[in-house]
Amino acid sequence: MTDETAHQPENVAAEGAPTQPQATDPVAEARREAAEYKDKLLRTLAEMENLRRRTEREVADARAYSIRKFAGDVLAVADNMHRALSAIEPSMRDQADAKMKALIEGVELTERELLNTLEKNGVRKFSPEGEKFDPNVHQAMFEMPAADVPAGHVAQVMQAGYMIGDRVLRPALVGVSKGAPKQAPSDSAPSDNTAN
Repeated sequence: MTDETAHQPENVAAEGAPTQPQATDPVAEARREAAEYKDKLLRTLAEMENLRRRTEREVADARAYSIRKFAGDVLAVADNMHRALSAIEPSMRDQADAKMKALIEGVELTERELLNTLEKNGVRKFSPEGEKFDPNVHQAMFEMPAADVPAGHVAQVMQAGYMIGDRVLRPALVGVSKGAPKQAPSDSAPSDNTAN
């Protein structure tokens, strides 16, 4: 053997042509292919199941939240009805004639029916007075001292919020408590500037 042929790979003949690879066991090859196809099948089935679940979720969300824009537009009507009713003082109600009382009752019934219809369609009103402030569902308009409400809690609701399903349709506009107002130091407290 010469030095040139000694350094050639074993599967290459002296002329440089590759030799035939040894034949593999056809049963082992078939099992390997079957395992590959089984793996592909299982992956495809898993992907199809994930797609089915995702599609069901999207359809459920579409059903639950499809009225979001319409409900948002109707909230302005509900707010105006509430403002109109709030503008009527109790003394005015007591002094009103029968026709005016009937009109007020009609507006109250209409407001209740509107809120009931919204609720039947998954839209519910919430008024968070006294609850801990949550920036996800409340919009702080101002801070105020309130002795009866702990700091960081809703002290006043300016406008009720609305949820559609588990999502916020419109946050509640609130005033947040700073806690009890700070008291001025009393004159009876000892002074630190006492002379010796």
